Amino acid sequence: MSLDQFHIIESTLREGEQFVGANFTTDDKIRIARALDEFGVEYIELTSPSASPQSFSDACTIAKLGLNAKVLTHIRCHLEDAKRALDTGVQGIDLVIGTSSYLREFSHGLGMEQVIERSVQVLAWLRAQSPGLEIRFSTEDSFRSEEADLFRVYLAVDQVGVDRFGIADTVGGATPLRVYQLVSGLRRLVKAGIEFHGHNDSGCAIANSVTALEAGATHIDTSVLGIGERNGITPLGGFIARMYAIHRDLVKKKYKLRHLRKLDEMIAEMVGVGIPFNNYITGVTAFTHKAGVHAKAILNQPETYEILNPRDFGMTRYISIAHKLTGWNAIKDRAEQLGLPLSDEQIKKVTAHIKALADQKKLDLNDVDELLYRWANGVETTSVDLKRDTTSPYTS
Repeated sequence: MSLDQFHIIESTLREGEQFVGANFTTDDKIRIARALDEFGVEYIELTSPSASPQSFSDACTIAKLGLNAKVLTHIRCHLEDAKRALDTGVQGIDLVIGTSSYLREFSHGLGMEQVIERSVQVLAWLRAQSPGLEIRFSTEDSFRSEEADLFRVYLAVDQVGVDRFGIADTVGGATPLRVYQLVSGLRRLVKAGIEFHGHNDSGCAIANSVTALEAGATHIDTSVLGIGERNGITPLGGFIARMYAIHRDLVKKKYKLRHLRKLDEMIAEMVGVGIPFNNYITGVTAFTHKAGVHAKAILNQPETYEILNPRDFGMTRYISIAHKLTGWNAIKDRAEQLGLPLSDEQIKKVTAHIKALADQKKLDLNDVDELLYRWANGVETTSVDLKRDTTSPYTS
């Protein structure tokens, strides 16, 4: 599968519920599901209905919302969990079982033969009960599992038949190279889809997700703001930013990008965190430019220093000018915004003065505007001591 075709499995309502600050009510979950559906994700994954009575009830409720996105639930590879999930009316079930030596010894306690036996049993039962159900089978902690063990269980499951195989970087330790090796190896063995689930403990979740696609994966798990267990998983906005940079027109066609900010703000409020200043697309500095050389080029052609077009996301760029790194082109642009008839020579002198002031103290946009208004009115300030007069019509 090339980068021209991919699907997002949005897991804010499953992985995201594992975030330390998440405690979504039923109404919260409905809001989130509808917002994700409006954005255009292909799948929405829910917490296992076996987790609690409310989880079961919420899965039933969301499955009945009539969303365009397919509603999935994520369960352990247990027959009872599978029966419970089937009762919710979801369109797909994601099964998972640990295959690393850590999980086999300290979690479920099964040997590989038992893992294979249970996986085949549960999947065969689901297939018999609901032939049209979309089923994914995933190993947990895939990258700390023996590759031979992984392929044994995948091949055994393939005989039963699944729609997707999952590969999970459960502790976030995989590198892009290792992701490519494992995903491409599985791609050579099976024809079904391949889903990648990547945690961000060591900062590679987005890179690993894109590399998984390059290696033949078809589906990527995300959550809004990347929330999840520990440092979470591939963030929806970050993944969208990366894919937009690769195939802009495709991403614009698939998703309503202007809804991303609303999603980020909604989830941030619900889980009690702020949107990081450097967050992909929606962070306060995401489209802020400061250096004079950058500002000049941006004013002439934004793509010189922007891989993403802020307008496509309902955002605006900001050129910071109240500092010693400012350039006269940026100051000229600000004067034009204010409708001030200053010559290039005057602008250059004002710029030099702003730089001198900024060497002495911190400035803000009001300081710059005051200087521009003064020069436009014949008050050519040369002192580095700018004393703002709050009664002046030139301040705001």
